[in-house]
Amino acid sequence: MRITTVFGRLLDVISMSVKDVVLDGKEVVVDVKPRWRRPRCPECGKVGTIHETREPRFWRDLAFGKTVTMLRYAARRVACEDCGVHVEAVPWAAPKSRFTRRMEELVAYLAQQMSKTAVCKLAGIDWRTVGTIVERIISEKLDPTRLDDLTVIGVDELSFRRHHNYVTVVVDHVHQRIVWVGEGKSSDTLGEFFKALGPARSKQLTHVTMDLSAAYRSSVTKHAPQAELVFDRFHIQRLASDAVDAVRRDEMRSAASTDDAKALKGTRWALLKSPWNLNAMENAKLADLQRANQRIFRAYLLKEGLADVLRRRQPAVAARHLTRWCNWASRSRLKPFVKLSRTVKRFSAGILAYIRTGLSNGPTEGLNNKTRLITRRAYGFHSAHALIAMIFLCCGGITLSPPLPSPTGSP
Repeated sequence: MRITTVFGRLLDVISMSVKDVVLDGKEVVVDVKPRWRRPRCPECGKVGTIHETREPRFWRDLAFGKTVTMLRYAARRVACEDCGVHVEAVPWAAPKSRFTRRMEELVAYLAQQMSKTAVCKLAGIDWRTVGTIVERIISEKLDPTRLDDLTVIGVDELSFRRHHNYVTVVVDHVHQRIVWVGEGKSSDTLGEFFKALGPARSKQLTHVTMDLSAAYRSSVTKHAPQAELVFDRFHIQRLASDAVDAVRRDEMRSAASTDDAKALKGTRWALLKSPWNLNAMENAKLADLQRANQRIFRAYLLKEGLADVLRRRQPAVAARHLTRWCNWASRSRLKPFVKLSRTVKRFSAGILAYIRTGLSNGPTEGLNNKTRLITRRAYGFHSAHALIAMIFLCCGGITLSPPLPSPTGSP
């Protein structure tokens, strides 16, 4: 079998023929050409006329072990009636790319699975090039209809670069995927999402889950006033945990004696955990705390009381218990809980909407946790643009088909 035939089968690219194979040091250079005779425009795909033929250019392909494989072809410049003059389209690579399509698919797949250091080492390219490849894959494979038929969405922010920068993430609850990401966490940022969504599709939204962010609330109210705001249970519970911790810190600072301060030491996690997650030592800490400091223990009971309300499933019963809890907290003489009672009362409709619908920002938070792993795996991102591309790659519902070998015994 001729070596050109062997490489033609190994490269396995439709509409491409192999003309010659040259071993050049540590590289294999494969001379290729498209099977079609007349050049095609890379923008619209139409057949055009030859404007000029340029010097041969190279495309990086998958390596054979340690041997780098390069495809070589003297690409022609094609004159298209609609798009002007461009370098012709080739079947083995995307326009303006210096890598073959299967090389880019493999790099993007590796970027989904492992750290940037491992990707760079396995592929033999730098991280900036990986980012360029990921952005190109996203532009080709991201579902253009992902904003269609949205009814229930979740909105949350994600920080990167040590909480100095933020992106806003919008999740489709129905299909459990990220459909939009924008730089920043302001009302204008979310407004860009609604601009992309358009008035007609914005009117289809029925529910939006979020935290108590004033910026997000105002944007949703402005662009989709018919959508019901659902305030996530876990964000409300976090406010109660913060209030408990604030009371604990105040009591630590105002402890009358060393013995009093010693009794409060090591109680933080016992106060913040749910009762069923406490170990024997933490249960003992709470029992001691009940005797040593009534104010902190009262704060703990308030926190668990709110958690009990949020676990209820009957909206009418939950509404009564929420009103009772607000009255209790407002008379507790604990400033953090007095303040929290006003917050809960103000946003009670959205809190009760969670109990009525069962919707929460859990899926959004879950996807955000996945994106946080992405940022750690890549040792941080210097730009929101690069982070957004990686978020869509890993959480945007993109399916890749890298050129991986079949398991032994499979056809």
